Amino acid sequence: MCGLCGELTFDGSAADAGAVARMAARQAPRGPDGEGIVAKGRVAFGHRRLKIIDLSERGAQPMSDPALGLTLVFNGCIYNHRELRRELETLGYRFFSDSDTEVVAKAWHAWGIEAPRRFHGMFAFVVHERDSGRVALCRDRFGIKPLYLAEKGKRLRFASTLPALLAAGDVDTSIDRAGLSYYMTLHAVVPPPHTILTGVRKLPAATVRLIEADGSRQDHVYWQLSFGRDADDAKASDGEWAERVGAALRLAVDRRMVADVPVGVLLSGGVDSSLIVGLLAQAGQSGLKTFSIGFEAAHGEAGDEFAYSDMVAERFGTDHSKITIPTGDMLAALPATIAAMSEPMVSYDNVGFFLLSKEVARHLKVVQSGQGADEVFAGYHWYPKLEASNDIVADYKALFFDRDRGKLRRHVDGRWMSEEDEPARFVEACLRRPGADTPLDRALRIDTNVMLVDDPVKRVDNMTMAWGLEARVPFLDHDLVELAARIPPRLKLKDGGKGVLKDVAREVLPAEVIDRPKGYFPVPALKYVSGPVLEMTRDALTSQAARERGLFRSEYLDALFADPAGHITPLRGSELWQCALLELWLQAQEL
Repeated sequence: MCGLCGELTFDGSAADAGAVARMAARQAPRGPDGEGIVAKGRVAFGHRRLKIIDLSERGAQPMSDPALGLTLVFNGCIYNHRELRRELETLGYRFFSDSDTEVVAKAWHAWGIEAPRRFHGMFAFVVHERDSGRVALCRDRFGIKPLYLAEKGKRLRFASTLPALLAAGDVDTSIDRAGLSYYMTLHAVVPPPHTILTGVRKLPAATVRLIEADGSRQDHVYWQLSFGRDADDAKASDGEWAERVGAALRLAVDRRMVADVPVGVLLSGGVDSSLIVGLLAQAGQSGLKTFSIGFEAAHGEAGDEFAYSDMVAERFGTDHSKITIPTGDMLAALPATIAAMSEPMVSYDNVGFFLLSKEVARHLKVVQSGQGADEVFAGYHWYPKLEASNDIVADYKALFFDRDRGKLRRHVDGRWMSEEDEPARFVEACLRRPGADTPLDRALRIDTNVMLVDDPVKRVDNMTMAWGLEARVPFLDHDLVELAARIPPRLKLKDGGKGVLKDVAREVLPAEVIDRPKGYFPVPALKYVSGPVLEMTRDALTSQAARERGLFRSEYLDALFADPAGHITPLRGSELWQCALLELWLQAQEL
């Protein structure tokens, strides 16, 4: 897990190594263990390294292989790198390091754009071919590892974070109207290629982009999730599905223990993270370090779920740490949390992950985490209604959209309105695309491929990497996800959601953990926009910078300040916090 960056030019001029150095420096928290810059004519690469696999300097980046004519920067982890190394050795390749980075380079040389299909892992990489002048950019199947782009004239820059591109300078930082429309409609999710800024784009997941020396380019989508079911799937019993899922999840968890440093688990006390702990214990892991976080209660709502995480830690004998954050400390951490976001993200638990990661990074460099299970196995409360839908587009929009276009016009100043209703058009196209037969299949496809990527997955990457901590997500193992897509909807929806996963869990976990009400990362003092949080939002949205920007209609902001609790989105988010978070993020980036 690291931070990568670089610059390409297409007019024969030399790449700006100084700009690359600034981008690398901005990503120092992602890679505190090493740095490097390689500049050769029109191409310059930079890297910040977090040492996880091959702790020697042989694994340093940017990595150049003169014999193959390749230079590579890589962020992530290839869990099957040892198996791929053995296969490549049979093809005649010889290795100078034990790193997965070198495996990526030689796999690219051997298999080209087909190489990513062979990778089990999370990754973003950029490789320069000396002889052809071609540069390839690639992102993993679920976009777990980010890759941001800024192009101007005959120059393209890339980086693992959006703020790194800003550090290089000369970026169009005006608000992207389509990006703003997505942000205000899809609960702050802005799908690729858009971001909230006009001058910054992001490479879609599961994509290889080939860029020739003259700047011409072509995208190759190397993976798509299929919800098709064959005859064997139709005949499988509930017990057979549970056996299949259990075996696939055990393999996914085991894969994510590949490291030359210890691996722990973020243990919330929910089914998903608890199941990871239980499976590791069953596999013989001892002395496993686990971590939980809680906040002060507020407004009559508990701020922790320690009762459940304690139960799991005791059952499996983990080396467990509980972190309780006073409200004052949480509020004090908000500015740094917001500054750590590559894009504005409204979920209240960002600060929880930020502070938890700060503590965990004192002890470990790698953890497993339970994100993705709800989207893959249908754990959210709205999925039963969607499965019964006769109009999946209308029902999905009613459940998920924060506001329709008419309401958006009343909230956003007219000069910032996009010409088209991009969110509605985008969601309809996703839901109506062939390849998913049932309403639930269609909803899970967009949630897994879009909403998950640019909300919880991005949140975990940003907040953990702010402290040089690598988070691995076994529920997004692509073999497991492909299997889950074939499971009949009724099995996913039974037992209040995630039914087949709960069947697996019953062989591992206490019933109290499985049958509890669904929990979320509780941050009650932030969830209710009042007191110091209300003042923070008011200060941000009435500041000179906000007034000059003029994103929101003043009468709308007045209504929000007067009654924050009266303006809540269908997903129970605060409209005031959504507006303020965007402004706070823009100010944190000094925009």
